[in-house]
Amino acid sequence: MTPSIAYAISAVGAFLGLSFAARARRTTGFFRWQWQALAALALGGMAVWAMHFVAMLGFTIPGTPLRYDGLLTAVSGVIPIVVAALALQLVLRTATAVRVLASGLLLGVGIVAMHHVGVAAMNLHGTLHHDPFTVALSAVIAVVAATVALWCAVQLSGPTATVLASLVLAGAVTATHYTSMAGTHVVPADFTPVAAPDGAKAWDLLLPVITGLFVLLLICSLFLLLGDDEYERGNRSPRRATEEREAGETYTPRHGVPVVPRPGDDVWTRRR
Repeated sequence: MTPSIAYAISAVGAFLGLSFAARARRTTGFFRWQWQALAALALGGMAVWAMHFVAMLGFTIPGTPLRYDGLLTAVSGVIPIVVAALALQLVLRTATAVRVLASGLLLGVGIVAMHHVGVAAMNLHGTLHHDPFTVALSAVIAVVAATVALWCAVQLSGPTATVLASLVLAGAVTATHYTSMAGTHVVPADFTPVAAPDGAKAWDLLLPVITGLFVLLLICSLFLLLGDDEYERGNRSPRRATEEREAGETYTPRHGVPVVPRPGDDVWTRRR
């Protein structure tokens, strides 16, 4: 059950992130920064970190209680958001092959760092050991997944392509987590613990995570429902607006409803 929920959360986050990145490509100025920030928040915070945290709820050690350090858990959530913002900034302006590869490497390293900081946030009576092969394999998957995500962010458009790319990206991000965890082994302490280790229970941290995800989904849904025709009109250059007016053209938003010229405009006069 936990892997399915984690995958679904990652897929939704990837869809929102790619949708916002597509809008950031088509705008300039403040609106570009707005869409880019939302894309980083959705990709890094939801598609990557929220998936990791939910997936960790399914990680248990028989006879050994687990607790989570609140500060390290928060740091693990900040890392992918910041790295995703930097990677998007690198490719959305100039999407060359070198930039896509470099940003994919950057985001992939951020995903790996997020995972291991999140694992380090676990407190338990024992020691954790990581298999080098699975750690390296998960890192490769993370870099490939990040590169594919950023390529999709600068190349794809349309809901169908975005949905398919989101499903593929969510599968890769989820595979990164579970591949790394498959090589994580715990050696219990050689003494009988008297009390639980320091930190908060996973379920105690789950409520703020669920609340944050709900608020994020609500905000992102509202932004997506607003449509971007107003933003595109606001980002048209004065020269383009003048040319359209002189040519007698009306600006038609993407949803297909034309903008009716006002009386007194040149277009109105010519058509009368």
